[in-house]
Amino acid sequence: MELHTNHGEERMDRRKDTAVEAVLEQLIETGPTDIASVFARAFELAMQIERERFLGAGHYERTPERRGYANGTKSKRIDTPAGTVNVQVPKTAGHDGEPFYPQSLERGRRSVRAVMLAVAEMYIKGVSTREVEAVMREFGIESLSSSQVSRAAKLLDEELAAWRDRPLGEIKYLILDARYEKMRHGGIVREAAVLSAIGIGPDERRRVLGVSVALSEAEVHWRSFLESLVARGLRGVEFIVSDDHSGLRAARRAVLGGATWQRCQFHLARNAIHHAPNAEIRRRIGRQLKSIWTADDLTRAETALVELVASYRDTAPKLADWLEKNVPEGLAVFTLPEHHRKRLRTSNPMERSIQQELKRRTVKIRVFPGEDALLRLVSAVLVEIDEKWASDTKAYIKWECQDA
Repeated sequence: MELHTNHGEERMDRRKDTAVEAVLEQLIETGPTDIASVFARAFELAMQIERERFLGAGHYERTPERRGYANGTKSKRIDTPAGTVNVQVPKTAGHDGEPFYPQSLERGRRSVRAVMLAVAEMYIKGVSTREVEAVMREFGIESLSSSQVSRAAKLLDEELAAWRDRPLGEIKYLILDARYEKMRHGGIVREAAVLSAIGIGPDERRRVLGVSVALSEAEVHWRSFLESLVARGLRGVEFIVSDDHSGLRAARRAVLGGATWQRCQFHLARNAIHHAPNAEIRRRIGRQLKSIWTADDLTRAETALVELVASYRDTAPKLADWLEKNVPEGLAVFTLPEHHRKRLRTSNPMERSIQQELKRRTVKIRVFPGEDALLRLVSAVLVEIDEKWASDTKAYIKWECQDA
């Protein structure tokens, strides 16, 4: 068996040597005039090698460690410093685990471009550090002029602005959230709020409705964001899920005052833990609140809340007062059909699907060079999420269940 493996490795090495020689011969023959084609062939070779490592075997090689089979290729257009090129991406079949996708091809092309542009802007504006230069090298950026960055940014910004300004329509359920990123503003580093909204409309799918960058979550910023959604045609909102923030609360009442508000139960439970007077209560308050969240109906939930408040009235009166005042704001979800409640108890769909992905992308930047760079990147990430949701064949909420 060892002899077979060695022979297999030798055949794989010979094929790779031959392929490399072919790429080099093309480069020798054409020089830099056909660098895009040379890059495409080299890129394809790298992806083929990556597929062999993934499968644990070379092309047509039989080994006990093989984890699947090569299954042809699919054509893909990618943007490179040498221009847009067509490459053949290797595919696999017969593998039960994670599907093969070359690491060299990021799934999100827009967000990759946005990250590259943000890093390039930092470099050009003189805020380069060793970390920035390391990210530059990771993306293969040796040198870029300010005019190159401006042209690339203009093209991407036009595409993303069109998405942010696209018409909206009827949205019955709305989820709002915000996260903070560091950016340079007025010569200093500031915390900037990234305001975002997702909704569920007649097609039963989630959609990313919009995003905005502001210096805080003050009412003026949330109000401007919500008014922009309405100006784009947002209508029919009956139910809103969000955390409790004074600026958002005031803006929501002013712009979408007719909608029922559900305070995020996850954040409510976390706030309750902070109000607990000792470790023993902190350990159990979340479990006690969960018994309220999972009640069969609103009457039973309200009864369970009254009992919980009474249980703390003597031993933790401040906590009892806080629970009595705040927890009812987390019970609005009981006015919805039972099949819809699980999706709308919290703003966690935003946390899991959007905020974590934004964090994964922005971690490379740390401090954005300005508002434009921050808005570009978060928009690029969100438009990719929105396109993924739009293509999902499975409904997020089925309206036919609303009378169940």
